[in-house]
Amino acid sequence: MDQERYERGWKRLMEVDGEGGSRVVESLGDIAPDWGRYVIEFAFGDIYMREALDLKQRELITIASLTTQGGCEPQLHVHLNAALNVGLSPDEIVEAIMQCIPYTGFPRVLNAVMAAKKVFQERGDVPGFAASK
Repeated sequence: MDQERYERGWKRLMEVDGEGGSRVVESLGDIAPDWGRYVIEFAFGDIYMREALDLKQRELITIASLTTQGGCEPQLHVHLNAALNVGLSPDEIVEAIMQCIPYTGFPRVLNAVMAAKKVFQERGDVPGFAASK
């Protein structure tokens, strides 16, 4: 294990996902501890440390990717919280999800919107999203 890479990744994971990220890594400890280490070292120690995008942009891309894949609601839940943690507003998050409708279809976007609604309710963050005109 590259200790510096791990520490850098752990710090970024805590910055972005906080306790949600910690819970994901801990949940892997008894079944796939190496997977947890890969998440920390590769995803957060390498990819999330690149400089061309800020954390808000990274989370919007992640939310769009998880939305279009479908069936990723547990991971989407973590990243919706992360998006709020890094300063995205509920309106920005909902708009990013809605942007996926023409490319991935209504069912996947509906699932993502409902996941966002759940996260917003859990956090007491209800969006002031105005209906389209």
